[in-house]
Amino acid sequence: MIDLLVAGGGPAGLATAIHAALAGLDVVVVEPRPAPIDKACGEGLMPGAVRALAALDVALTGHPIYGIRYLDDRYRAEGRFRHGAGMGVRRTVLHAALSRRAAELGVPTLQRKVTAVHQDGDSVTAAGLTARYLVAADGLHSPIRRQLGLERTDPRPPRHGLRRHFAVAPWTDCVEVHWSALGEAYVTPLGPDLIGVAILTGERMPFDALLPAFPALLHHLASQAASAVRGAGPMRRRVRARVAGRVLLVGDAAGYIDALTGEGISLSLTGAAHLVRCVRAGRPQEYEQAWRRATLNHHLLTGALVRIRASPLLAPRIVPLASRAPALFTALVNRLA
Repeated sequence: MIDLLVAGGGPAGLATAIHAALAGLDVVVVEPRPAPIDKACGEGLMPGAVRALAALDVALTGHPIYGIRYLDDRYRAEGRFRHGAGMGVRRTVLHAALSRRAAELGVPTLQRKVTAVHQDGDSVTAAGLTARYLVAADGLHSPIRRQLGLERTDPRPPRHGLRRHFAVAPWTDCVEVHWSALGEAYVTPLGPDLIGVAILTGERMPFDALLPAFPALLHHLASQAASAVRGAGPMRRRVRARVAGRVLLVGDAAGYIDALTGEGISLSLTGAAHLVRCVRAGRPQEYEQAWRRATLNHHLLTGALVRIRASPLLAPRIVPLASRAPALFTALVNRLA
């Protein structure tokens, strides 16, 4: 019998499959879309994510990133990474690298879709396959999570993300976060002549209509668009539990606060490692607590920043305060990195 059936072949699912294969488990991935899969995201990997991928022997190419820079129309704050560089990596490049590593380890990826999940005390069946455990790595809008009744409603206004690439040489070795009343624009160096721009906002507006809210950024772009606009959201996903019988949730399916601090891939990699460790030890129920411990910093810091961002009184003070307390800003950047 299959030890681990992974529903979803994105970064979280493939990282889980790689960890499982390295741990000696029999693992199969099911994913209806052909690789590589693109997605609207900031495409910046924190140093911790770069180290985690290197530990899995996932070979990446991209642009080094050495810190995070916040900017508004008057102020600027910069925090440099103290323990290695991050990396700007196209989402398709990241996905292709994870797919190659999984294939090297002999992990089968079947082009199937999970429509229903059935489980008993000994096994779980989905997509015509039966396994000891099922991993729901099926993303932000996880159908498996909904089917199991693990969704929780959130009364707060939703935020969405929009991403586009520009054929522009990077002018910084940091991820720049431009702040305005409409949201945040993330600029990630991806190559010698390519950057990615991701805008997070609560407004329902087209990408080009949002750009004028970031005049310092617009000045650099010169209309050199190199890709179509992709969208994602609503961002926040509250989840009752990460374990439901023999089904375990990982990645965005396990819950999501916001892309504000750029930790999505790092959290997915960490979650995948803990999930496989708990399954291999025969104690899958311990994954819930392991996930909560591993994401505690993220929930405290990102949650607090999102709440401040939502305050009309406090939001305009984020960048000025960061610029006046550079040591604190750098410490927070490295705590998240």
